[in-house]
Amino acid sequence: MSINWYPGHMKKTKELIVANLKVVDVVVELLDARIPISSKNPQFDTLVSEKRRIVALNKYDLSDPVKTRKWVNYYAEQGIKAIPINSLSGQGIPELMAEVRLESVDVIEKMKRQGRMLRPIRLMIIGIPNVGKSSLINKLAGKNAAKAGNKPGVTRGKQWIRLNKEVELFDTPGILWPKIEEDITGIKLACSGAIKDEILNIEDIAFHLMKIIYKKYPDAIATRFGIDPSESDPVELMGLIGRRRGCLLKGNMIDYEKVARLVIDEFRKGMMGPISLEDPEDLLVGHENEQE
Repeated sequence: MSINWYPGHMKKTKELIVANLKVVDVVVELLDARIPISSKNPQFDTLVSEKRRIVALNKYDLSDPVKTRKWVNYYAEQGIKAIPINSLSGQGIPELMAEVRLESVDVIEKMKRQGRMLRPIRLMIIGIPNVGKSSLINKLAGKNAAKAGNKPGVTRGKQWIRLNKEVELFDTPGILWPKIEEDITGIKLACSGAIKDEILNIEDIAFHLMKIIYKKYPDAIATRFGIDPSESDPVELMGLIGRRRGCLLKGNMIDYEKVARLVIDEFRKGMMGPISLEDPEDLLVGHENEQE
């Protein structure tokens, strides 16, 4: 399921990032705490390689706390600070900004040594669509400084935002990379809402999501849907969920599209409980081979 969804504004955004990085002091890379591998744009490592970088694991309230802690430790081993946050409630954001200031100490000290007037720290937040970037910026600014939405591709254009007297932020839209080759990456991005539902086969996406949850969190299926997953395979589970939730067509046939949208929606909203589709061990076994 190779996905090629790279609208023109994403190409322009990449060019904006490159053009403005030279004046940026610190970069915050925003990842989805449920899918830190799949929600990481592989182009960013090269683009921001020369800059101080902090990772923010957003939507951590929806993720498995044990696996999120593993990701924090994983990044610590790479010499990168990773901070779990919730961009909607604001949890973790004070810690994130404290780390931004810590990473900027050298910049401020250099300005002092050179006798220059101190300017605000220049921060750039980067991430894929629908990872919560606009919501984070709104929380930081204390107002609707950036247009927020729950669909990928809402934020457009570029803007510098003065957060306070200490920090300025360069805002850019979320961007994917030109072609998502790995099936499992595209599936997880689709599950999270990073890719528009309109270009997807929603039933296939829901089946693969159920397959992952069936393997990693069978108790979540039992608790949410009242179904014993040990007695069914993922395909049968979709049918059982449909009957329990009344997703039926004429003739008492299962409306699998309706079931698919229900399963994906409940995952996105955290209604199945805290679930992470990835942990650092997946990097060792091979991301593409996880479901085997």
